Amino acid sequence: MGGYRLAIVGATGLVGQEFSKVLEQRNFPVDSIQLLASDRSAGKRLFVTHQEIEVKETVPESFKGIDIALFSAGTEVSRYFSPIAAQSGAVVIDNSSAFRMMPTVPLVVPEVNPEDIKWHKGIIANPNCSTIQMVVALHPLHKVNPIRRIIVDTYQAVSGTGSPAVDELTAQAKQVLDGQTTIPHVYPHQIAFNVLPEIDVFLDNDYTKEEWKLVEETRKIMHADDIAISATCVRVPIFTGHSEAVNIEFSQPMPPDKARRILAQAPGVKVLDDPAVSLYPQPWSAAGTDEVFVGRIRRDASHPSGLAMWVVADNLRKGAALNTVQIAEEMVKRDWIHPWR
Repeated sequence: MGGYRLAIVGATGLVGQEFSKVLEQRNFPVDSIQLLASDRSAGKRLFVTHQEIEVKETVPESFKGIDIALFSAGTEVSRYFSPIAAQSGAVVIDNSSAFRMMPTVPLVVPEVNPEDIKWHKGIIANPNCSTIQMVVALHPLHKVNPIRRIIVDTYQAVSGTGSPAVDELTAQAKQVLDGQTTIPHVYPHQIAFNVLPEIDVFLDNDYTKEEWKLVEETRKIMHADDIAISATCVRVPIFTGHSEAVNIEFSQPMPPDKARRILAQAPGVKVLDDPAVSLYPQPWSAAGTDEVFVGRIRRDASHPSGLAMWVVADNLRKGAALNTVQIAEEMVKRDWIHPWR
């Protein structure tokens, strides 16, 4: 099998750089890679797959001869360039929210709904980072015992907002420790030594857009429109790794030991759950890894058919770049895409 001609749009961003790492680490069959970004980043040089490549400005002609285009450059860039790339013959895998809820665009987590890839029309959507890790943990349980209701509270790292947020947390932490006053720019309030229950904009129903993504995307990915879902999303002063406290109501009671056994055998999941030795997932140890980590699995004391658990994953890898590359790998494995010749 020959290699594929790839384009990475948003190549200089946190997720764009993670694309390059993941492609190399997983030995994705690459013939060539084109690094694309805004005109501000054009001319930079990055090392990808053992070679130095110049970043070029994204223009409509950038996608000629491209097999797969990996997008992580924001919603507006995706809305404009993704259809152009698809019309040029590339399969677009997009990390923005631009196409996720369009009925004609598959929203895919390979461990959950890989078959949905097949009906794409040139664009495949990568879900929100917090949605991905939750459905990877819940889908194996849902297949055995259908889920009726999910209550989830997220604790999300600043890298989910991008490099400026990482820089702001670093600067603010130093300022606070030095007794200086902080002035927020990225977030509405200081993030250092603080938590903000506001991610994305507030909607008319008083949920934030991030919280509503969890609701709608989970139902679409799991093909379960009847699951009741409520989310509260919180930004925390962590650089990498999203954490989630998840309460699940099943159709029938499920013992915690059974849930552990199911999850221990589930693809992409690693169970870390031994309260006796304080073993549970933590964002610092999840950073740089590919798995979704699950722990604190216990009966929900408020409902006879409920379980509570703690779910952690690297938001830049499984929450973005890795899931995107896994979608591409799935297409290759199932012979759903062929290199240009």
